[in-house]
Amino acid sequence: MEHTRGNINVFQHIDWITVLLYVVMIALGWLCIYGASYDFTDIDIWNFNTRIGKQLVWIGCALVLALIILLLEKDIFFNFSSIMYVGMILLLAVTPFVANDIKGSYSWITLGPVSVQPAEFAKFITALTIARYAEFYEFSMKNRRNMLTMCLIILVPMSLIVFQHETGSALVFLSFFLVLYREGLSGSFLLAGFCAIVYFIVGVRYGENVMADGVTIVGRYAVLLSVIFLACLQLAYYKGIRNEAKWIMGLAVGLSISLTLLSIHAIPFDVSLALLIVCVCMIIALLCIGIHRRVSSYLYIAFFAFCSLVFLYSVDYVFDNVLESHQQVRIKVVLGMEEDLAGAGYNVNQSKIAIGSGGFWGKGFLNGTQTKLKYVPEQDTDFIFCTMGEEQGFLGSSAVIILFVILIIRLQVLAERQRTRFGRVYGYCVICILFFHVFVNIGMVLGLVPVIGIPLPFYSYGGSSLWGFTILLFVFLRIDASNQLH
Repeated sequence: MEHTRGNINVFQHIDWITVLLYVVMIALGWLCIYGASYDFTDIDIWNFNTRIGKQLVWIGCALVLALIILLLEKDIFFNFSSIMYVGMILLLAVTPFVANDIKGSYSWITLGPVSVQPAEFAKFITALTIARYAEFYEFSMKNRRNMLTMCLIILVPMSLIVFQHETGSALVFLSFFLVLYREGLSGSFLLAGFCAIVYFIVGVRYGENVMADGVTIVGRYAVLLSVIFLACLQLAYYKGIRNEAKWIMGLAVGLSISLTLLSIHAIPFDVSLALLIVCVCMIIALLCIGIHRRVSSYLYIAFFAFCSLVFLYSVDYVFDNVLESHQQVRIKVVLGMEEDLAGAGYNVNQSKIAIGSGGFWGKGFLNGTQTKLKYVPEQDTDFIFCTMGEEQGFLGSSAVIILFVILIIRLQVLAERQRTRFGRVYGYCVICILFFHVFVNIGMVLGLVPVIGIPLPFYSYGGSSLWGFTILLFVFLRIDASNQLH
């Protein structure tokens, strides 16, 4: 009787606003899938051999999963997170060897009539493990051991998923670092991540362009100047060492302008080599000053500049030898280096045509020509958003985005009201995963980010994706309900 009464109390404290948003989204998602895969010759939604019928089965199973999670004991997620994490790592390690090759990916395990992608479930297990480790009494992101452990918890499953050739799902794990920032991780790490993205884009986009001297590579020249500038900004950030920042910045700017003019109007040579020498001299000077004065700030800035140089000169190798050929083309298409409307850019081009043709009001449910004629590949999975854009127009697309914004804001409210660090950290893990998926999925459909193939939560067709997000969300709702009971 006491156990039953406890479950009743849990249901009284469930955040029904979030549950309502979830139900609305999976219902709209099913309608989008219906519109994307609708066949005029077969309109039986109860035909479970069609994608429409199968998605109904996945939705039914997801609702059962949600109910089971809400009925579980409150401590089970905390107590068994480590065991689940170890089991998940073993499963991810075995998956490439037993999975079938699906479009170059070895991430799907076939269990009879059902195919399951373990990477989708690895997200919530990793989130639980991060939250459990953060619950320790002496946990602090300023502690190097804690920070290293957190990085390992995130990077180990991420690396195994990359080994499955499932880069898109692996990149989702980077969103966990935003959670660590909420728990006290230095902003320098986010700055480093942002700089790495900028260096990569500039290095690749302008890696084949040369300046007016006909020798200096624009991309490398711009990044080296950025490294010097950012190092000086960091020096200026710390009080008491602004004079060094002005001196280094003045020297770097003066030298770069002088050498550039000399190369263009007198003796052509690679100016980026001279800037590289300036960077190396700057790093050596910062190390010497830091060691002499015993000030760690100089050492951190020197380390940042050194890592920036290593990253810059490894971009070409990573792009040419690590990324797959189709990934290279996708990046080039997004950066405007190639058009390739018949190849790698075909999906995005057709998607933008579909969304643009919807106009403000849309063509109406089941009236989309691009989707009905199957011009958009993967239109009921990774490119499901274009179906909404064509049939419901700008209003329908905006409504989808607004629903996600409301959901994320609501989850943030729930996360901040948690009485335990375990609940708060897990809540922010849920928020960051959802945000990453929504941002990247809609971004790639609009041609703003490279196509990396991740689903739109609650909308894209597929059981693994829907179940994974359902478990992720309802575990948090169960934790939140327990915290409200006490």
